[in-house]
Amino acid sequence: MSGVTLKVLHGADRGKVFHNLNPPFTVGREEINDIQLNDERVSRCHFKIQRDNDRLVLTDLDSTNGTKVNGVEYPLKILRSGDLISVGRSLMLVGSEEEIAARLAALGSDNPTMAREMSSSESSVALDLSQERSPFQIDVASLRDAPSIPDNLSPGQRAQLCEILDFLQHRICRLVDTAKIDENSQSVSLKLSAWQRLLSVQARLSEMHRKISDPEWNGEN
Repeated sequence: MSGVTLKVLHGADRGKVFHNLNPPFTVGREEINDIQLNDERVSRCHFKIQRDNDRLVLTDLDSTNGTKVNGVEYPLKILRSGDLISVGRSLMLVGSEEEIAARLAALGSDNPTMAREMSSSESSVALDLSQERSPFQIDVASLRDAPSIPDNLSPGQRAQLCEILDFLQHRICRLVDTAKIDENSQSVSLKLSAWQRLLSVQARLSEMHRKISDPEWNGEN
């Protein structure tokens, strides 16, 4: 299994490339980390990347300013080639150019925020870091493929996952049934009560996400 490549695109360490990193490894401001960033907004030990079977998992180590992947803050996130990790003033790209190109080809679409540029004898992935757009808000929607179902679930875990999906599907179907479509204005409207139910579902999802991503949660709460 090949190592992990991280390229620093923005920040004091801009231009540094870390090849063939062997998970687990940590990133932070202190020398004790496998990757040390010269960024005062980065925590001493900011985040960890480890393998879980064939997946790369990022875990925020209770950092002060949080860890964002593709512009969204996550305490726990599966990483894929082409993902952007932002911590403090630093922005890092996950994966080699070959890995990113392979993922784009598998998705069958081009990423509008990434472009190939030829400089001297080397090719590199360049992102638009213009002043009009913050590098921490780059749109990487074209790289977001649907998450897969975890492997090797026990019968009880499979049943629990089905219950969660049934819960979400049932409530989403109810909301869809109450929606009113205006083809002239190309808009969809919901009643206030339906909107409140949608907010309730969002709150439940946020609660589930928080529990699952909590390193101290053992699944029994």
